[in-house]
Amino acid sequence: MLDGKAKSKLRGMAQTRKAIVMIGKEGVSDTLCATLSDSLKAHELVKISCLKTSPISVREAAIQCASATHSEVVQIIGHTFVLYRKSEKNLCQL
Repeated sequence: MLDGKAKSKLRGMAQTRKAIVMIGKEGVSDTLCATLSDSLKAHELVKISCLKTSPISVREAAIQCASATHSEVVQIIGHTFVLYRKSEKNLCQL
């Protein structure tokens, strides 16, 4: 579990990043979760964007993605959310 200070640091780091995963009309699928897991392994901090054609809400997508990839939701703003999962490299230095 992340505390408030760690989440604040991660939100600051995520602010300058672009969304590298997008959820479209198929919603949260197994393929999307596998891609997201690989991205989390490589980057630790991933920004995801939900398109307007997504059949589920942003909050539901964030919860489903976090549970499928064993990560934590850092932030949800508009149609975008940020996930964090610590890797062996410890890139975010938490």
